[in-house]
Amino acid sequence: MDTDQLIAHSRRRFDHAAAKRLLREKYQARLTFGYNGGMWRATPEMITFLSLYGDQEVVVPDLYDTPVKFQAKVMRDLMQARWQEQMTAWLIELEQLEQQR
Repeated sequence: MDTDQLIAHSRRRFDHAAAKRLLREKYQARLTFGYNGGMWRATPEMITFLSLYGDQEVVVPDLYDTPVKFQAKVMRDLMQARWQEQMTAWLIELEQLEQQR
C-alpha cells in the first residue's frame, strides 16, 4: 500500500467510526421521554428495577432528580416498548451502514 491508499483507508475507517458514534447518540436521545411530569430514559437497568415492584405504586427520581410517583407496571411497559422499538431501529440503521462500508 502506498501513502495515498493508507490515508484513504484511514479516512474511511474514521468516517465509519464517526457514523457509528452519531447513530449511537441519535438512538440514546430517542430513548428519552416524558411521563407523569418527569423525564426518563429507557434502560435495561430501569426496566429490571421496575419489574421488582409489579403493580405497586413507586416514587423514583427522574433524569433531573425530581421524585415522581407512578405505577411501576405501566412505566415498565412503556420503557420496554420504547427500548425494543429504538434498539430495532438502531440495528436496522447499523446494518445499512455496515453494508455501505
